[in-house]
Amino acid sequence: MTQADRDRLVTLRKAKKKLITQREAAEELGLSTRQVKRLLKELKKRGDKAVVHGLRGKPSQRRIADKTKEKALKILAMDVYQGFGPTLAGEYLAKKHGITVSRETLRKWMQAGGLWKGERRRVAEVHTWRPRRSRCGALVQWDTSDHDWLEGRGTEKLYLISMIDDATSRAYGRFVRSDSTEENMRVLWGYVELYGLPMAFYTDKASLFRTSEKRRRDEPGVDKDPVEMPPTQIGRALQELDIIWIAAHSPQAKGRIERSFETSQDRLVKGMRVAGVKSLAQANQYLENEFLPWWNQTLVVEPATAEDAHRKLSKRYDLAASLSCVETRQVKPDYTIQIDRRRYQIERKCICAGLRSAQVRVEKRLDGSIAVRFRDRYLPVTLCAQAPKQATAIPSKQTPATQRKAPKSAAGNNGWMNGFWEKRGPKLSKAIEISNATS
Repeated sequence: MTQADRDRLVTLRKAKKKLITQREAAEELGLSTRQVKRLLKELKKRGDKAVVHGLRGKPSQRRIADKTKEKALKILAMDVYQGFGPTLAGEYLAKKHGITVSRETLRKWMQAGGLWKGERRRVAEVHTWRPRRSRCGALVQWDTSDHDWLEGRGTEKLYLISMIDDATSRAYGRFVRSDSTEENMRVLWGYVELYGLPMAFYTDKASLFRTSEKRRRDEPGVDKDPVEMPPTQIGRALQELDIIWIAAHSPQAKGRIERSFETSQDRLVKGMRVAGVKSLAQANQYLENEFLPWWNQTLVVEPATAEDAHRKLSKRYDLAASLSCVETRQVKPDYTIQIDRRRYQIERKCICAGLRSAQVRVEKRLDGSIAVRFRDRYLPVTLCAQAPKQATAIPSKQTPATQRKAPKSAAGNNGWMNGFWEKRGPKLSKAIEISNATS
């Protein structure tokens, strides 16, 4: 019997002896008068046990069997479930093994079994909170995560390029082999085809999105005005698609996608481990069929405004042309252009005035093809056959005597000194006479 039960018993005994009324006892106990009458009847029948609940000390009817507990802990002790928290472990127990357990119950089981140890998160620095955008598509955060996604199961190193809507937290992403301009353009293409053109993208200041001015290390650059640099390939593509690019000054500024990577590096990695993912194709299949549907059904929030800010693709925008590597080339007098050490011939029927020595736009598209545009129209080109290289003879170490060059004579090319040293000169006395005679 607890102290509260003893206090309740004292009040009931006073009411039983009519030292206080039943209404006063009800007010003192915080019960109704009807409940006090019921307790007084039980007091006559059962004595002091009337104040103790009848189910106290008895096992609950909703208690989970010990066999189920042992089975759940045995499953979670497997290597494939190492590092799973109570929330994620409960989802997999219900989904794959048919064991339904509440999160708190499973947390107690895992802590008692040594499978989970909760840790308190320490807030290192508090940053100013930025409210969400009001409409879906008004701002989309874009970033890449470099992580051991396959946990060493495959030979490929994968990167996750992810995009998350600022207003709704709706996510989109793809696994790629490299964080290159082409791969980021492919992810952008998939997002635009699925949802439309957003108003703005929010990224970091990586070289994919911004061209930095080159300066010497010892150059302070404080009093120097910044030079406007040409856009990168992705920056140019966003300009052609009328999408605003916003640069974040710190990782905390784009905290929504940074926190999404923390969730992905926990749940996505463990989910692919259970699914046995070992390659890029399997990783993207699991991402599209399992993880992204779960994310967009569970973690998405309602925007402040139901209106969608995404713009539909129209004939004005050409994704194949914009999402490509664009360069400029000068047309040579024979109406050819040089691209990657290869010469391309412009078809004769498309030659027009002003084309010779003009600058044309060359688009290296994501499918590997090349498109050449002059002003507002595309010019069909064909690859020219490469001229055969002239074979250079390599002289042998021992050259035949017939092929040896005669040594260069001391007289030079005209041979005026040929045999000069073979003729005997006059004696010294005769040379003096000749010299005196001529003088």
